[in-house]
Amino acid sequence: MNKHAALTAILNDLQTELENQQLWTTQPPSPSAFQSQTPFFADTMDFSEWLQWVFVARFRAMIDAGAPLPASCDVAPMAEEALKEMAQDESEIISLLKAFDEHF
Repeated sequence: MNKHAALTAILNDLQTELENQQLWTTQPPSPSAFQSQTPFFADTMDFSEWLQWVFVARFRAMIDAGAPLPASCDVAPMAEEALKEMAQDESEIISLLKAFDEHF
């Protein structure tokens, strides 16, 4: 499996897990939330919102367009920190993000 296909599979699994955890929404954040200059848009979105509306959306767009991917990705440590207070079991989300990071 090539890198793009592997990353797409992980993004699909991540979406499924976010849906299973009821963290995937149909309503995007307000347009102003996307103007944040803070890493992970922490001042305007929950981390799960950022995963859906920024991380997954941007990587899907890059993969679909055949655009160059970043040289590195290290989102799993942030996920561990941001999701540790969740009522839901975040372990599968973190595991998927670690797998994603390992492709870079």
